[in-house]
Amino acid sequence: MKASDVDRITNWIVRRGLEGAQESDLLREFCEKCNAADLPVARALVVIDTLHPVHEGTVFRWRNDDIEEKAATTYGRTTEGAAADSWHRSPFYHLLQTGGEELRRRIGFGEPADFSIIEEMKELGHTDYIVFVYRFATNATIGEMDCVYSGWSTRNPGGFSDVCIAALRQLVPVLGLAIKSAALANVAHTLVETYLGRDAGRRVLGGRTQRGVADRIEAALWFSDLRGYTTITDTAPPGEIIPLLNDYAEAVITAIHEAGGDVLKLIGDGTLALFRADDPAEACRRALLAEENLRVRIKELNEKRLAEERPVTSVYLGLHVGEVFYGNVGSFDRLDFTVVGPAVNETSRIASMCRSVDRPVLVSSAFATSLSARERAGLVSVGRFALRGVGRAQELFTLDPELI
Repeated sequence: MKASDVDRITNWIVRRGLEGAQESDLLREFCEKCNAADLPVARALVVIDTLHPVHEGTVFRWRNDDIEEKAATTYGRTTEGAAADSWHRSPFYHLLQTGGEELRRRIGFGEPADFSIIEEMKELGHTDYIVFVYRFATNATIGEMDCVYSGWSTRNPGGFSDVCIAALRQLVPVLGLAIKSAALANVAHTLVETYLGRDAGRRVLGGRTQRGVADRIEAALWFSDLRGYTTITDTAPPGEIIPLLNDYAEAVITAIHEAGGDVLKLIGDGTLALFRADDPAEACRRALLAEENLRVRIKELNEKRLAEERPVTSVYLGLHVGEVFYGNVGSFDRLDFTVVGPAVNETSRIASMCRSVDRPVLVSSAFATSLSARERAGLVSVGRFALRGVGRAQELFTLDPELI
């Protein structure tokens, strides 16, 4: 491998990193370019942790044979069980514990295959294996993301030459920087979509961060909370409260997302969401579909929790449709991307009426009017009510008990 090849590949990595190439593409293209330049990589993997509510990180893999393998695989926590045992037996963990940056085993020339991954490579006919760990400075660490791990092997009869090892030492840190850049972009998407909601998160990442800038939109609005939540928190063991909230929030949020809605805010046991479409009737139809999905999920969840002798509950839901402002509200240093307007307040008041009329779902007259005649036929009136903070009384509707 020539010095000019190293320079050319280095420049390519920098450009691809600036372009925002994904990690698996970076690794694949990098290995292909290395092989074209007579650096005979047969297998490669790169590991980087992340900041995610479920996954600890991702492994990216490449191989030059005909065996298919997933280019990217997420992994869970490595702090307990079999995952912890596997991690503690890895060369990466060994380097972290010893403070090293590099470990090489010329397994085709009598050196020990003293780690399971290296033993696997030896059994597959690989002759040389080298791993690197490049650590981040403390102030550059985000969540578990504190370094980039990588492993490189060859089947070349002579192993990696000194020139090839020198090239890897020069190229892999640059590749690691590009992969870190891509991983950080993914972390940003994960964080804003997890904490702001999918649509709001995309808008914020798209540049909608100016205070006071909001769109005036027509949307179907959803506000739900848990039935008897205060009583449950007073009587259930303290360790049951968070799992209960998580279980029911999972049911509510999944039902909303599957029907094309966006969850904007979790307020204790309450959920504020919206459904958008060019036609208000379609937005309302999606909200009703989410309610139908939720009913199924709550039934299944309650059966499971009752079998485990854990507290159960149900959901009160208010649905409305109207014009709202959708955008940034707050101070210069603390903003919330949400919906505001009288229609939001009205939706909350409708949901609170569920307790008074002992119905799990109430919809406004505006919501009912927006539906098709067939869908309206599934609603029945519960009467006219004066809602607190709302200037006029209005008729509310619920789902016909005979049809659900």
